[in-house]
Amino acid sequence: MVAMSIGSRPLVPSRMAPGGVVHGSRQPRGRVGAFVALTKPRIIELLLITTVPTMVLAENGWPSTWLVVLTLIGGALAAGGANTINMYVDRDIDALMERTRQRPLVTGLVQPNEALVFATVLEVAAFAVLWASANFLSAVLALSATAFYIGVYTLWLKRTSRQNIVIGGAAGAVPVLVGWAAVTNSLSIVPVVLFAVIFFWTPPHFWALALRYADDYRSANVPMLPAIVPFRAAHAQMIAHTIALVISSVLVWIASGDLGLIYLVSAIVLGAAFLIGTVRLGKNPSESASMRLFGFSITYITLLFAALTIDVLV
Repeated sequence: MVAMSIGSRPLVPSRMAPGGVVHGSRQPRGRVGAFVALTKPRIIELLLITTVPTMVLAENGWPSTWLVVLTLIGGALAAGGANTINMYVDRDIDALMERTRQRPLVTGLVQPNEALVFATVLEVAAFAVLWASANFLSAVLALSATAFYIGVYTLWLKRTSRQNIVIGGAAGAVPVLVGWAAVTNSLSIVPVVLFAVIFFWTPPHFWALALRYADDYRSANVPMLPAIVPFRAAHAQMIAHTIALVISSVLVWIASGDLGLIYLVSAIVLGAAFLIGTVRLGKNPSESASMRLFGFSITYITLLFAALTIDVLV
């Protein structure tokens, strides 16, 4: 097996896991499972993890449970529609990548026109749910996230710029704005700083995964940063964004004026751990190390927003 090199150390090809197991998305079972797979449920989970804590902070307590539930439903529908359109547009490159070649539009479980109709229904339903249960502002923000994700990231930057995930990833930060607007029917500096937290978290989070699947991106001619620049250059960008992330997380405490030591200490400790893990990746640039960092990045964002929630409610 030929090894590729990250920095000065070998890394097994991205299509193979240690032991020679091929990594790829599992083929959904049945038509219902195929349509669910189009929405990328795991990505939706990450988006919603940030929504509820933001609503709690906006309310300075627990908001109406029905408002929380319906905002989550609306947000999930909007994100699911956006992800479905993303799969529709990317079905050609998905067929070239080991990680994505079992997606429903590649295997034929779902036809392209069916996916577009499905996505349209989800987006219309999302707008209606958010407008009816919360307000027009939250509905417009959710729709704008879809438009940005598809228009700026998927159709423009993903295939043309190494800054694709940096700029395009902003769409994933919009749910905090939606959550804040659902409670207050307005925006302020606090949700903007929360937006910055997700904005700066996304590149090191995604690039850690992209290191693992660099060969896939090269095969599909997608200029994801770790696939087209030397590891050291990509690693330096990961460190820079992680530093900006830690600073932004502390600025949330300053901007809110209501958060206490639970959040501040958590932001500092978690941020330090994330930064140390990112720096250590440069000393051990292996496939397993990049995936550990990717896994920790999810733990980081989950615990940070959990700490925010606990700080408000305790």
